[in-house]
Amino acid sequence: MDRKKLYFASDFHLGIPDHDSSLERERKLVRWLEEIREDAAVIFLMGDIFDFWFEYKKAVPKGYVRLLGTLAEITDSGIPVHIFKGNHDIWAFDYLEKEVGAIIHRKAEIFEYDGKKFFLAHGDGLGPGDNGYKFLKKVFENKINQFLFRWLHPDLGISLGLYFSRRSRLANYIKGKEIDASPPFNEEMLYHYAQRKLEKYPDVDFFIFGHRHIRRNEKIGDKASLIILGDWISKFSYAVYENGNIVLKQFEP
Repeated sequence: MDRKKLYFASDFHLGIPDHDSSLERERKLVRWLEEIREDAAVIFLMGDIFDFWFEYKKAVPKGYVRLLGTLAEITDSGIPVHIFKGNHDIWAFDYLEKEVGAIIHRKAEIFEYDGKKFFLAHGDGLGPGDNGYKFLKKVFENKINQFLFRWLHPDLGISLGLYFSRRSRLANYIKGKEIDASPPFNEEMLYHYAQRKLEKYPDVDFFIFGHRHIRRNEKIGDKASLIILGDWISKFSYAVYENGNIVLKQFEP
């Protein structure tokens, strides 16, 4: 079978709101990966795979063995898997590279395939506004702060991370409570960010982001498209590229 398709998905947030529902979501993700590996040229996981992830030198968060094993099998078979760090798995260092064989990206990247250019990023902290989070991101990325957190015993550090994750606004959303609606597209921060980047990179064909938990596939400029991938909390959405086009789809096993 020809492997010509590119697949993109984001925002799985494994670990919340509780073990059982997270495990059900993980199993669904694994079924999707097993399905797409049949014709995937490259797979892109665009961030927030885990709702909390911190790598100690000798320990990582417990669980997720079905996903990690499947990803290792996929990369062992020769299919590249690219993982973009999101704001919830910002503390991923080298474990997924060494043990799973994934290619980890820590910033936006331009990827070329089939004569097309893809501008790829998770999407957090991009565009105008959100200054509070942008400051917090610098705190989380600070190597001194990461070093200090490592001094917490993993049982304490990981428990603290999961405690706050499972009480977050997003965890409540998963449980069926309300979350704010997205703004009109012309007010969307990633729309403004992509417009500015298009001025610098006019030959980009597709801007692809996660983070915002909305599904959009909109034309910007003369030829480019902006794709926001949705999530795997309620939408189970992904994008697939084939023969010059990208389509947003929903996984329904």
